[in-house]
Amino acid sequence: MSRDRATAVDIAKARYLFIGSSVALMLAGLVMIYSASSVSDFVLHGDSAYHLKRQFMWIGLGSILLLLAWRVDYRALRRLAWPALFVTIGGLVVVLVIGIEGGGAQRWVDIGGYTIQPSEYAKLACVMVAAHMLAQRRSRQLADKDMWGRLFVSTGLVMFLVMLQPDMGTTVSIAAAIYVVLLLGGVDWRALGGVLAGGAAIGTAAVLIAPYRAARLFAFLDPWADPQGAGYQTIQAMLAFGSGGIAGVGLGMSRQKFFYLPAAHTDFIFAIIGEELGLVGALGIVAAFVVFAYAGIRIALGARDTFGRLLAGGITAMIVIQAIMNMAAVTSLMPVTGIPMPLVSYGGSTMTFTMLCIGVVLSVSRYGTRGVRVVRGKNPNKEQSHASDDEWRGNRRSHLSGVVGGRGAARQRA
Repeated sequence: MSRDRATAVDIAKARYLFIGSSVALMLAGLVMIYSASSVSDFVLHGDSAYHLKRQFMWIGLGSILLLLAWRVDYRALRRLAWPALFVTIGGLVVVLVIGIEGGGAQRWVDIGGYTIQPSEYAKLACVMVAAHMLAQRRSRQLADKDMWGRLFVSTGLVMFLVMLQPDMGTTVSIAAAIYVVLLLGGVDWRALGGVLAGGAAIGTAAVLIAPYRAARLFAFLDPWADPQGAGYQTIQAMLAFGSGGIAGVGLGMSRQKFFYLPAAHTDFIFAIIGEELGLVGALGIVAAFVVFAYAGIRIALGARDTFGRLLAGGITAMIVIQAIMNMAAVTSLMPVTGIPMPLVSYGGSTMTFTMLCIGVVLSVSRYGTRGVRVVRGKNPNKEQSHASDDEWRGNRRSHLSGVVGGRGAARQRA
């Protein structure tokens, strides 16, 4: 088996792992959403499956978005990167003007009775723009100075608008995803260090100037100092995990979901998993995200062009970082951020956005992998190799075009 064909087979395996882990997380989420919300739904809505039914609806809509994104060549997104960013900026402005407030934040817009959270889609737009500019930088179409200026202004504006909602958790996840794109894009380590130091300084200042953020930080350091206030959610989550032990108290047998643990089916669903399914169930969720991360990174590394590599890598990192932030907050390893767990927590915007992102990564695995494509027809065994887009010069000729005569004709670019 040729090296190119072996690469194609590896990408196919990674694609199956990526899809399988995504489906496993969604199925686990459906079970746990029903378990975590059935009691409160029966009391508040008279239907114990209220949130379960709505989650099925969101998964159905998300499946349509996933399939559409999978069918569309991801390279078309390069032309949509800036328009998508401008649209999401408009959505973030609308949220601040006429948005719906809940939990002390104004993050949602009501459209026909359904709430949409524009900040979720702003994350994808930022990754697209960052990947696009870094691809331009690599091909020497954009100077470093211009790239940094445009990147800071565009994504900085998005993060500023998200912070006004306020939503520091989403802001941190956007910044982390962009940082991963910069890392994958080969940015100098000194520049990466400067970005990290500057981001840490801004984040620290944002925490200290807002009393409620400072309270969350102090509650993280000592939740028992305010057990009925800022430390309440952290303590209840700890009680859930402590009750679960190794094997859990049993599926559907949670006590914390009886109005003790707020947001049990959204931000703190991981605590219910730990209580009902124990350490075994919690590690199962962690393992699924590890497989998801491995498969997404494998797809990114197999991309034949810089934009595809950065786009798939940035999206995978964004989803996994959000999952890590959720788990860390629920297990009291970091302050509570209000970040839901992708594919597992209840939420329309979160689910549809995540499934759209999965479709984009699958598009990279379909259209952008380094490998071979079997040409079907008179000779089904004939193979064509893909030349990397980065290897094509300004005259649109492949680096293989110099092979002439008896040494073999250059294979055409698929």
